[in-house]
Amino acid sequence: MRSDNLHELPKGLPAPVDDGACAHLAGMRVPVVPLLSTSGRTVDLAALRGRTVVYCYPRTGRPDQEVPTGWNQIPGARGCTPQSCAFRDHYQELRGLGAGNVFGLSTQDSDYQREAVARLHLPFELLSDEKLAFTKALRLPTFSVDGMTLIKRLTLIVRDGAIEKVFYPVFPPDRNAPEVVSWLRSAR
Repeated sequence: MRSDNLHELPKGLPAPVDDGACAHLAGMRVPVVPLLSTSGRTVDLAALRGRTVVYCYPRTGRPDQEVPTGWNQIPGARGCTPQSCAFRDHYQELRGLGAGNVFGLSTQDSDYQREAVARLHLPFELLSDEKLAFTKALRLPTFSVDGMTLIKRLTLIVRDGAIEKVFYPVFPPDRNAPEVVSWLRSAR
């Protein structure tokens, strides 16, 4: 068992800074990259009509595993469970504000992600970019730890296959879903 609480953000986490790594994304067409979802289907974000919210996160932790080396010292790394739970808690509101789809996206495989969907009772699918095809096609910012390449935390609002809005950096992670709700409300 872990020595910390996955659902709480420790005090004193370093905040990420806007390094400009997402400045190129707004207005960009989403590439055609099929992504496996936790429901077993393939999702092509470029083909979805209307607004889609995609929050990209480094990796969800598990209660039976310790965090990667130095995880709490990596700016923006900690908080995938609180972020996912916030999107879960705001899911109906997001849908009511015009988000036809809500997805989480990480480089973890779908089997790993399915455990998180079940444990956290997520009402939406998680998408796996295990091979980094989507990440590389959009040139999303990444970092490496313990031999894993992980996406830095960011959220995309995609409308009819184009990126309409980018939230980056995202901190604290549990405030991201309310920020997206606020933006969707003002964009109506």
